[in-house]
Amino acid sequence: MMPSGPPPRVFWTSLIFLLLACCLLPTGFPKRVELAPLPLWQPLGEQLNLSCLVFGGAPRDHLTVVLLRREEELGRQPVGKEESAKVTFMVQPRREDHGTNFSCRSELDLRSQGLELFQNTSAPRKLQTFAMPKTAPRLVFPRFWEMETSWPVKCSLDGLFPASEAHIQLALGNQKLNATVASHADTLTATATAKTEQEGTQEIVCNVTLGVENRETRESLVAYSFQGPNLNLSESNATEGTPVTVTCAAGPRVQVMLDGFPAAVPGQPAQLLLKATEMDDKRTFVCNATLKVHGVTLHRNRSVQLRVLYGPTIDRAKCPQRLMWKEKTMHILQCQARGNPKPQLQCLQEGSKFKVPVGIPFLVLLNHSGTYSCQAASSRGTDKMLVMMDVQGRNPVTINIVLGVLAILGLVTLAAASVYVFWVQRQRDIYHLTPRSTRWRLTSTQQVTVAEELS
Repeated sequence: MMPSGPPPRVFWTSLIFLLLACCLLPTGFPKRVELAPLPLWQPLGEQLNLSCLVFGGAPRDHLTVVLLRREEELGRQPVGKEESAKVTFMVQPRREDHGTNFSCRSELDLRSQGLELFQNTSAPRKLQTFAMPKTAPRLVFPRFWEMETSWPVKCSLDGLFPASEAHIQLALGNQKLNATVASHADTLTATATAKTEQEGTQEIVCNVTLGVENRETRESLVAYSFQGPNLNLSESNATEGTPVTVTCAAGPRVQVMLDGFPAAVPGQPAQLLLKATEMDDKRTFVCNATLKVHGVTLHRNRSVQLRVLYGPTIDRAKCPQRLMWKEKTMHILQCQARGNPKPQLQCLQEGSKFKVPVGIPFLVLLNHSGTYSCQAASSRGTDKMLVMMDVQGRNPVTINIVLGVLAILGLVTLAAASVYVFWVQRQRDIYHLTPRSTRWRLTSTQQVTVAEELS
């Protein structure tokens, strides 16, 4: 409940001062405050001038403007007397300022006149900073390209900030390459695959753009056509005795060499004529091709193997015609056969047709004795040879004689040992008797008897 009666004296005093401030003094809020447009991109390391624009507002002695970085106060200055005043602040941008909002705030301070602090803040503006190195992008690619062949191209640049907002472009001549771009820390990398259909010297370009600056690298490459070499056989599977032609060919300006024999001139093929023999089976022919491009020699090789079809042959040197083995011993019948296609080799005992293993160990028995017909067979024919196998059994009479001789030798050795032991013992007895007969010289049996009586 408000007290009745006239208002107190303090109330009237405050009201009079308020009327004087509003009616007698020139006062007014700023119509608006703005932050002047920022540069699209601000290089790091360079000072930035930020301008706050203030329109209207009085009294100016009580009007100031504040520069804000987000909510942080960077500085404040009084506003000039002109109606539209501009207040400038100098800032040194940092990396962490990239993407930060800056704004201006006007402050009309009438608290000394019993009023309040009136503030007005401008719309924020975002600052974009960047750093671009002085070095050019680094290109990595083959200096010599073969036409119609895809080759990798890589371009990178270090020291970028922010690398994720940089743009990189690769081009081969006037052809823009579809590159895969990746950024890591302060490095931007682009990789692409390129192919050219034009022979000769061409230019590859890498361009990196960040902010208002760009860096570019241009380098040359040489595209060449290297056709071949092509290595052909008139018969890849030739029958023994048939003629075979080996041809090595390549494109224009390519020098070919077949098994060490060069063609007459570059661009011409090299040929080799032969009559297929058993020795030519699995023979490898090599074609070497060379092409000179801008002083650099390029090499390329091809090889092919010839197969010769020939009949089977049993190797007589490795398959002896007569064998003498002991019964119940392990042996290997070392017979081998060659041929193409590979022949099947088996040895059968004549009469019984008993098959003996070939090339693997087996236990030799008495029934293995006999004559064996060894045959190698394939689709190209057969080859045969006879092998005599003589298996000697163990003789028990011989064994008994050996045992008897060993027993006699044992008895003789035992008798000799007994005689030796007796002789050693005899020598010991004579040695003990001699000291007791120092007084008498015993020369005969009779003298020994008399000596015993006298004693």
